[in-house]
Order: sequence, then structure tokens, then C-alpha cells
Amino acid sequence: MEKGGEDGGESAAQWRFVPNAALATASNTTIRGFLNLLLSNLDGNGPRPVIPLGHGDPSNFPCFRTTRAAEDAIVSAVLSASFNSYAPTVGLATARCAIAEYLSRDLPYKLSPDDVFLAAGCTQSIEIVISVLARPGANILLPRPGFPFYEARCGFSNLEIRHYDLLPERDWEVDLEMVESLVDENTVAMVIINPGNPCGNVFTHQHLAKVAKTARKLGILIIADEVYGHLTFGSNPFVPMGLFGDTVPVLTLGSISKRWLVPGWRLGWIVACDPHGVLRKTKVVDCIENFLNISTDPATFVQGALPQIIENTSNDFFFKVINTLKQASDICFDKIKEIDCITCPHKPEGSMFVMVKLDIAYLDNINDDVEFCCKLAKEESVIILPGSALGMKNWLRITFAVEPSSLEDGLSKLKAFCQRHMKQIK
Repeated sequence: MEKGGEDGGESAAQWRFVPNAALATASNTTIRGFLNLLLSNLDGNGPRPVIPLGHGDPSNFPCFRTTRAAEDAIVSAVLSASFNSYAPTVGLATARCAIAEYLSRDLPYKLSPDDVFLAAGCTQSIEIVISVLARPGANILLPRPGFPFYEARCGFSNLEIRHYDLLPERDWEVDLEMVESLVDENTVAMVIINPGNPCGNVFTHQHLAKVAKTARKLGILIIADEVYGHLTFGSNPFVPMGLFGDTVPVLTLGSISKRWLVPGWRLGWIVACDPHGVLRKTKVVDCIENFLNISTDPATFVQGALPQIIENTSNDFFFKVINTLKQASDICFDKIKEIDCITCPHKPEGSMFVMVKLDIAYLDNINDDVEFCCKLAKEESVIILPGSALGMKNWLRITFAVEPSSLEDGLSKLKAFCQRHMKQIK
């Protein structure tokens, strides 16, 4: 092999290794990738603090601190020295039992601990389920707008994506006619995110029943992303998709990240809501277990603390979180109504987000939502996620799970930015 040049450097062409091409642009399709782009546009010399209205991590703010019961459970688990060893790959039996009992409260049948599989947050739950379903030639139905980590994982696993629309004029309901038109013999599943990220919608019992019947008719399972489960503050209560497990097999994904406000603790789950055992007969459950044998686990002491976290958390804590989110969503909705170039088609009723329509025609020297968000970051130090990150060009996703005073400040800066860039009528 030839040596490098006189300067000691070597040509990449002389080496036989290359990275996985699927990862070359992977960050461009994730929320983190878009947020990093926006952060790079911040004015490094400016004294103003960044107002983060683009990322759903409420734990950065004192008003969204987790319950003392959860903190005490973690401390107790660590001090017990009972959880310093490896856990079973499917998760500790006590944690699986606690999740089965927790989710069974909302179902007409009782889940077994054997239906529960622990993961390092809901993101790993997504990774596992997509990997299990990604056989050659298969395709999956994803919502548009949705959570782009699904697209990134499907792309990495060579699972074909087919998008169905959520309809803003119908409170972001699923376009079921479109779902039926997209399915063929290679369609394996559809993803339902409820309460909705990024739309802030909460599906009704009636609509979810229609979704379940449609999926059964088409012969596909439902992946129910319920990481924001029970975080609702509008007219529609949270209805778990597992309620319709008698109609269609459901894989429910969830975590303690959002309801307990601890995304950094990285504990999530996959639960087979399937009273008829279809997922076991088709070996989907076996494949989930096999994947867990070759992947990492959530921290054992967090698993060990989980039963006490669930048992000891008071309803007062949950009510406080819901009330804070409702107050923040009201602020967000009212402030947006004051901005001429932004329209909110549906007041958020759940999760921590709202999708709003950006009318570029009102603005000078701004061509699309990405440019809008980059200039907003540079000029106002306000971070908002462009809808293009979610498959919705010229829309915006705004996170309202921030301190109310910071939220008001950020939305006031958004309004000032829009007024400054508004086209002048001659």
C-alpha cells in the first residue's frame, strides 16, 4: 500500500471501509437534526436567553418538575443495592407487572406481565417495533404530520413508508379513505399517535373505533404511540387504543417520560394489547424478545423504582401538570390569534404541542417555514420547529410545555418578528 503524501496525510480512497450510507443524512430527517440547524443560526454575540418552543422537554422548567415520590423511589432503589446487576432483557418482573396493572386500569381485559417489554425510552420502543416489522418488501402507514423518528427508523431499516393525512379541518382526524387506498398485500401496520404529537389533538372513542375496524378489515396491526397518554385538558378524554384489542391487535408504546416529566430517565415499554393472541401466533412477540436479546436495556435501578413511582404518585401531581399545560395551551392559542400570518386550525387538547399554519404571502424575504424559523432563531433567539421537519411545508410546530412567563415572552417575540417582516401595503 502506498504511503501518504509528503505532509503525512493519507487519501480516503486507499481504505476499504466506508460508513453505512443510511446514516449519512439520517439527522436531516429528525427533530434533533432540525433543532441543531436552528441553534446554529443563533446570534452567538447576543445576550438574550434562548426560548425553546421547538423541543418537548418540559423538565427544563421548575413548574414541570417531577413528583417527589418518583425522586424518592429512585433514591431508594439505588440505596437498596438490589438493582446493581443486569436485568432480564425483557425487563424486571416487578416493573413489567407494575406496567401491566397500570395500563389494565383503562382496559376491559387484564394485561399479563408477559405482554410487557421494557425499553430505553419510547424511542427505543419505536426502534424495536420497526425493526421487527421490517421484512423485505413490507410497507407501513405513518401519519402526516407525525413524529419524524418513525421515518428515520423506517429509512434505516428499509421499511417503505406510506403517509396518510391527518385532517386539520376535522380536528386532525385520520383520513380513513386515504388509509384504505394506501394498503396492499405488503402493508404490515399503521401508526396512531394519541394524544397527538405534533397536533395537540385527542382522538374520540368513536373515531378510534372506526380506525380499529378499518385496520381489521385491511388485516394490519396498529402501533399505538401513547407516550402522552392521559395528558389531556380539553373536551375529549384519553382513550387507549388497547381498548379495541378485541377488534385488532395493538402494540402500545409508552414511557414515563412525559406524564412523569422525566425524559432523561429513559424508561419505556412495548405492550401487546391482543386478547386473541394474534401477535404471539404470528411470532411478532417472539421477534420482539429476540431483538431485546441483542440490544441495550433501560437502567436497572429505574426499572426497580418503577412500581413505587406508579404506586406512590398522587393524583394531585397529575392534576397540577394538566392544569399547567392547559394554562400554557390557552396562552399559546390566544397569542397566536394576534398574529396575522399564523393560523391555528384547532385548539390543542392534549400532549404539549400545537400545529399552526404559516402564510408566507404576508411576509417579505421569507420563502418557506425553514427560512422563517432560521431567521426567527437568529433575530429573536426563539426556537420553533418548521413543519417541513414533519412533512408539512409552511406549517410550524410550537411547544407550549414551558414556563408560562417564558411562553408569553417567546410568543411576543414571534409576533414582533412577524410584524417586522410583514409586507408593506403600498
